[in-house]
Amino acid sequence: MCAVADFESMVRPARSDATGLADNPTDFPANSLHFSYDSRETIKFVMQYAVTTTLEAGDTLDHYHVDATVARSRMSTLYRATDLRTGRQVALKVPHAEMEADPVLVERFQREQEIGQELDHPGIVKTYDGEERSRPYMVIEWVDGRLLRSILSEEGRLPVERAIAITLGICDALDYMHKHGVVHRDLKPENIMVGEDGSIKLIDFGIAMKEDARRLTFTELSPALGTPDYISPEQVKGQRGDQRSDIYALGVMLYEMLTGQPPFAGPNPLAVMNERVLNDPRPPRELNPEISVELEEILFRALERDPRHRYATAAEMAWELEHQELVGVDGGEHRASLHRRLLPDGRKLLLYSGLALVPVVLFVLMLLLAHR
Repeated sequence: MCAVADFESMVRPARSDATGLADNPTDFPANSLHFSYDSRETIKFVMQYAVTTTLEAGDTLDHYHVDATVARSRMSTLYRATDLRTGRQVALKVPHAEMEADPVLVERFQREQEIGQELDHPGIVKTYDGEERSRPYMVIEWVDGRLLRSILSEEGRLPVERAIAITLGICDALDYMHKHGVVHRDLKPENIMVGEDGSIKLIDFGIAMKEDARRLTFTELSPALGTPDYISPEQVKGQRGDQRSDIYALGVMLYEMLTGQPPFAGPNPLAVMNERVLNDPRPPRELNPEISVELEEILFRALERDPRHRYATAAEMAWELEHQELVGVDGGEHRASLHRRLLPDGRKLLLYSGLALVPVVLFVLMLLLAHR
């Protein structure tokens, strides 16, 4: 049976007011004296969830032996399993029962699977297909290594060269993905696997988007479309986002790898997202003097609030990371971090500062004239 905590996180079918069934699932047993049709359907739903969704180590799903539960989210559970035909280790992503009953979530799951099957790059986790299954689930390449989040949690700030190497690996995978019309939209250290040899793999395409696909709208999940620390300003504003949104998230990760902290902070997710829409990040060289002026400039460009001022492609960002000596020199124009392009808020600040100095200047002039 599923754990109480897991059950309480489920979204049950809508009830009729005539059922008397409590909204809180923990109140369910106390309201079972009168069973209407809706009540019986709710019980059936609970039992189906317990039977069909919960898998444990030692269970078998088709020809896959479940070895362990790896992670559980609101929409699905990830298991490590062994393919009994080949002996190969794989990951099984099994959607929860209420997800299977929601046409929009089913389409989202199918889109994730299609994206995973279309992409074939050493820096992107593979999704396998070509077989009939007894129920909806994905079979994904099992990747050995450590999540970038684990590395940052244990080591904090990374050496500059290592941070750049990881970023270049992500750039390569992003460039391939973007050229195939796919935007990840949820890049974060939790979705980057780093191998023992330093290689990287992008994982979890749960909210990835194909540029030519229709937009899927589901109110219940809209707050989860992106992570507050890494979501781009345009996504905060409700826009769909594109490959430049992934570049922004990559800039946030590089900033965090180099300084040990994300560029924006706040007491709650809303405050963090508000910060990135209104303010510029703290210059990273103030937190880590080992960062060069050129590398700081690369960070600032990746973190531009206006996507038109960011790198147009991941390949362009990678080129500047590999040729930092040429950053800011193109055309004789230097974009050093101390002389960044002023955004509208910056121009307003200068205007107000200038107006505040007018009385001081007039006072000084009057003093000079009085002494003559």
